[in-house]
Amino acid sequence: MADLSGCDSDAVARLVRAYLMQTELEKTLHLGQHSEPSGLPERYRSEVEDPARAYANAVVYLAEADKPVGVLVLQRDGASSELKRVWVDPHARGRRVGSALIDAAVRNHAHRPLRLTVWDWRDDAIRLYRASGFVPVASWEDRPRLLCMELR
Repeated sequence: MADLSGCDSDAVARLVRAYLMQTELEKTLHLGQHSEPSGLPERYRSEVEDPARAYANAVVYLAEADKPVGVLVLQRDGASSELKRVWVDPHARGRRVGSALIDAAVRNHAHRPLRLTVWDWRDDAIRLYRASGFVPVASWEDRPRLLCMELR
């Protein structure tokens, strides 16, 4: 688990920023949405500028391979928990980093249902979530093209 009050804060901010920037680029391509001039919408800036505050009620996992290469934020929400900001640096992909992050979250929170949303064009991520036992469920999202998945 990441120490957001200390040495891991910058790494989490860097990885979350990469995730958010990639997501905004993909939304431009797949949804025709245009990103803000700075590239990062205001609603996400606190996650990058102050991860400790933004994730105060979350558990943040950080994967390292010589340096931090992956992040997963587990947000508690009532009776369930939601996986968010699952990101592995492109140079570290294919080495089971994403699987390790998900396995850690599942292992430490198996007593609660886990859920997530993923854009329907992210085929690699969907395969990873399915391999981890997540299944598609009825959507709780109003944004089109977001697939909702759960692990019970």
